Amino acid sequence: MMEIQRHRLVLITPPFQGHLTPMLHLATVLHSKGFSITVAHAHFNSPDPSNHPNFCFLPLFYGLSDTHISSKNVVDITATLNTKCVSPIKEALIDQIEKANINHEKIACVIYDGLMYSIDSVARELKLPNIVLRTTSATNFLTYHTFLQRQSSGWLPLQDSMSLDLVPELEPLRFKDLPMFNSCDIQKQIAKTVAVRPSLGVICNTVNCLEEESLYRLHQVYKVSFFPIGPLHMIAEEDSSSSSFVEEDYSCIGWLKKQPKESVLYVSLGSIASWEEKELTEVACGLANSKQKFLWVIRPGTISDVSEWLESLCKDVRVAIAERGCIVKWAPQGEVLADEAVGGFWSHCGWNSTLESLCEGVPMMCQPHFGDQRVNARLLSHVWKVGLEWSNVMERNEIEVAVRRLMVNSEGKEMRQKALKLKNEIKIAVKDGSSYDALNRLVKSILSMNL
Repeated sequence: MMEIQRHRLVLITPPFQGHLTPMLHLATVLHSKGFSITVAHAHFNSPDPSNHPNFCFLPLFYGLSDTHISSKNVVDITATLNTKCVSPIKEALIDQIEKANINHEKIACVIYDGLMYSIDSVARELKLPNIVLRTTSATNFLTYHTFLQRQSSGWLPLQDSMSLDLVPELEPLRFKDLPMFNSCDIQKQIAKTVAVRPSLGVICNTVNCLEEESLYRLHQVYKVSFFPIGPLHMIAEEDSSSSSFVEEDYSCIGWLKKQPKESVLYVSLGSIASWEEKELTEVACGLANSKQKFLWVIRPGTISDVSEWLESLCKDVRVAIAERGCIVKWAPQGEVLADEAVGGFWSHCGWNSTLESLCEGVPMMCQPHFGDQRVNARLLSHVWKVGLEWSNVMERNEIEVAVRRLMVNSEGKEMRQKALKLKNEIKIAVKDGSSYDALNRLVKSILSMNL
């Protein structure tokens, strides 16, 4: 009797926390649909295989220097990665094809992160169906096309005087919100990213109810299938394992359980953005003066000695932190946002954090730093109206006012109500709505190429 051929997917992820996490969630979702999974990843910032016993993991050595590996310059690492990844990924895929043949399997599809645009040529050369995973918002991806259209029309470079002007085809985004605003390095990468046309289409970690118009416009200009199957962390809910590069401190969950409902502001800038020591002091004073409870993540490496810094603060601030605050090196963010004690999230507005907050009905105090974060912040504050846009001036008085606007004032209460409404809409999309349908379309599309 002939053995039924199994379908294996090869997922390729860059070495960044915000990209690895949704790729692993996607792997979990597709494994639940019957696919075998191989995750190819860089040899540094690697996932822990023990957290995903059903997957095969394939570490790749791209020949990056220690300087590149330790760099915080995502744009620079991405450019180098795309130059150096082609040969090792091609060799790895050829090896996977040979092993699959021996094991009565077939490489049904290669799914790669949108940052790794060089993989497109490798997949085509090997005649492998391929899909891109976009880990940012659909609206952010749409800004790439708008940028290229303006570039071809001779609108660039943009003048600084235009920074606050609205982008006509992307309102309410301003020119300053665009990821590529006057950044030549990012502009070069965007041109290469947009040129890619994956054979099976694009997976977007988003929800139709959040970005229906942007998804429609992307489909019109990109001319490939789009599969908005987010939020991936919510669809992969049975996957409780962590892909964090930093050990999570669960003691804060016990502290949260002792706090009143919606009384705590969660403060975290994600895995890359950070504050200088002077800014940390202003944050500490602003939080103390706001009289609100707070859970504050101060990531390792942000400051040389947290204990020493805390001791340098004035007595009133130290007392306020002891009475109303909890400081940890890293937190299990999903569990934090799901706790009913959390009433607000002071965030850098990375897309993963944005989705996690929306899924739990938690409004945000927006402080974007770079990349797609300004786009997300603008969506939160001006489209979905669940994000607080404030001055972002790192002075204690400004911080105190912003915190109270979100946590105490009627403005924050209205945002909380709108956030809860969005939470329910997202739940419906995942259960049996648009995201559920898009996932089924994706599975059928992959299988149709392998009949």
